[in-house]
Amino acid sequence: MNLLSKIKIHPTLWFVIGVAILTAHFIEVMMLLLIVFIHEMGHAACAQYFKWRIKSIQLLPFGGAVETEEYGNKSLKEDLAVVLAGPLQHIWLIGAAFLLHFFSFISSDLYQSFIYMNLMLLFFNLLPIWPLDGGRLLFIGVSLYCTFLDAQKYTLYFSAAFAVVAFLTWVFLEPLNLNIWLIIFFISLSLIMEWRQRYFAFMRFLLQRHYGNTNDLAKLKPIMVDSQEPIYKVLEMFQRGCKHPVIIMKNGRESGSLDETEILHAYFSEKMTHGEIGDLLYSY
Repeated sequence: MNLLSKIKIHPTLWFVIGVAILTAHFIEVMMLLLIVFIHEMGHAACAQYFKWRIKSIQLLPFGGAVETEEYGNKSLKEDLAVVLAGPLQHIWLIGAAFLLHFFSFISSDLYQSFIYMNLMLLFFNLLPIWPLDGGRLLFIGVSLYCTFLDAQKYTLYFSAAFAVVAFLTWVFLEPLNLNIWLIIFFISLSLIMEWRQRYFAFMRFLLQRHYGNTNDLAKLKPIMVDSQEPIYKVLEMFQRGCKHPVIIMKNGRESGSLDETEILHAYFSEKMTHGEIGDLLYSY
């Protein structure tokens, strides 16, 4: 019940439902809504299992979005499990539909429509485009090798490039399909907003680390920097899934080291936004 209270229906879905009623496709839209609902509840239930804080579960005509207050500081394994929990729901949905059809509880037409919708939503959501599940999987994969900012940037670059190719293909094949234009509008808007808010997302990532929500990060990855490096530049080297001891070099030799919590404290609590990392050695 706690998860159900967080469900929100996007205005575009109400529009699609209205069109479906007017065009006598109500049953098909209700099936689509059921599939989308179960897909998103898969994400949400997995996130709740890991004790993530869920803000909302939004349903869209072609998918949905679970918004949480976890900004990249959970382990990548947890993140991967939450992302995959949505697409995995389609497997048992297809299996259940097969059994219902096998025992003649549903017609062949209804069965074929249900299977088609499941497969379309499954493959669509696995496209490597942010904010689809495939885009989130891409972000997790790139995060294994890059800093948070670079992983975010490369994910959005690749998503935009892949989206352009996909959009041109869809429009060429079905230029009059209203759902395709809604998808293009939503994904384009999501990519633009994510790009504009990328530094805001980065600050949320750092703030959560500052407040100590990094208990799941077991991997230590030292960062080696010059003593004159600005503090904010050191923070830009932080990576998802890792805790960072920072080794400070001066004149080619190690002059000391700092824990990442000391740097975050100096940046956020002491407002040393433009100081040099070497200055912190004399403060702690």
